[in-house]
Amino acid sequence: MGKQIMSKKTAPKIAFNSGEFVVYPAHGVGKVADISKQKIGGTELELIVVNFDRDKMTLRVPLSKAESIGLRKISETSTMNEALGVLKGKAKVRKIMWSRRAQEYENKINSGSPVAIAEVVRDLYRRENLADQSYSERQIYEQALDRLANEYAICNNISAGDATKQLLDILSAEPVAAE
Repeated sequence: MGKQIMSKKTAPKIAFNSGEFVVYPAHGVGKVADISKQKIGGTELELIVVNFDRDKMTLRVPLSKAESIGLRKISETSTMNEALGVLKGKAKVRKIMWSRRAQEYENKINSGSPVAIAEVVRDLYRRENLADQSYSERQIYEQALDRLANEYAICNNISAGDATKQLLDILSAEPVAAE
């Protein structure tokens, strides 16, 4: 009589509330607009409705899938401080083809981890001479900086513009040697 069948009604470990900011790994910071029940294909699902105002986009995420897709609350200050520590470090650029590095950077950005995103920002940051940077490098850098700044802004209750400026101030300081 072997396996036990797991209940489909496993409650998510994280409780989301309407009005709070969350991070959806593939899209960045959004705001929970509503938690509602909806009948889809004969099954009633509990959905988290997340608005991304900047992208003028709304996602409906089944509550049961929220954890597996990585939907999470805004990072704690300690995690954000760890990400800022990464920004202060020396860039680590691997000597592999750009296409492979670009894929690694995209994966880090889409992980939703502020620390991984900070690694991308640090590695692609150019103190001067932006002409050295290809269009695709610049795009990935800006996407990573934008994601990190948006979460940093919510975490510190400041505007995204102020958050970006603070992150750039950290990046423009002399890097500290890795420990």
